[in-house]
Amino acid sequence: MSEENSPGPEATEVPEALLSAEALVAGYLPGVNVLDGCDLRLADGELVGIIGPNGAGKSTLVKAMFGLVPARGGAVRLRGDDVTNAPAHTLVAKGIGYVPQRDNVFPTLTVEENLHMGTYLRPKEFDRRFERVASLFGRLAERRKQRAGSMSGGERQMLAMGRVLMAEPDVLLLDEPSAGLSPAYQDQVFEQVSQINKAGVSIVMVEQNARRCLQICDRAYVLDQGRNAYTGTGRELLHDPKVIELYLGTLAKAL
Repeated sequence: MSEENSPGPEATEVPEALLSAEALVAGYLPGVNVLDGCDLRLADGELVGIIGPNGAGKSTLVKAMFGLVPARGGAVRLRGDDVTNAPAHTLVAKGIGYVPQRDNVFPTLTVEENLHMGTYLRPKEFDRRFERVASLFGRLAERRKQRAGSMSGGERQMLAMGRVLMAEPDVLLLDEPSAGLSPAYQDQVFEQVSQINKAGVSIVMVEQNARRCLQICDRAYVLDQGRNAYTGTGRELLHDPKVIELYLGTLAKAL
């Protein structure tokens, strides 16, 4: 469904936003906008996906929401408060966590040392929080003393998510969590994302594997050239003929 031609309130009704981007304009170079008026709403408990072709602005959107790319227009709001361009450490303290696609672990540190970095604001909470993270990622407990740089790509992705979860965020922003992983590890990552969401963390996930993303998310946004092209529930977009023809045909050939 398009933003302009929604099927009605029953299919598109969205609860009050926990985190939102409103008409967001952002970019990396002066005078060059990657985002040109993007909107996104994340309700408490939701798993929201962001899909679209390469260069559409997907990663830029979550980076701008986390204060890593300057917003030139619009607003980012957390529980109604304006947090536009707030520094990352401030957003972490307010309950937002971000897992980048690349360089998301400290390779020379052990698993345990990486996880300690996630509790730098509350170091005395490490043991309790480690138990919770280990319940989601059992392999991290097994590899507790192993250096992160010697782990597989899938294991490093688990560690990256685990480190951010050590801060006990209310919102988790994930940028391409399945990128570069084997099919087996991709399936595992999507299962873990679902488990994290069911454990009470609201999630915004950027994904190139559009089919799998739409299968697990509550709602999703399709971006194209820095704008919202389509939005709807994961199921609606997964079976929308126009979305399949224009986007999923190249993004998720398994469809």
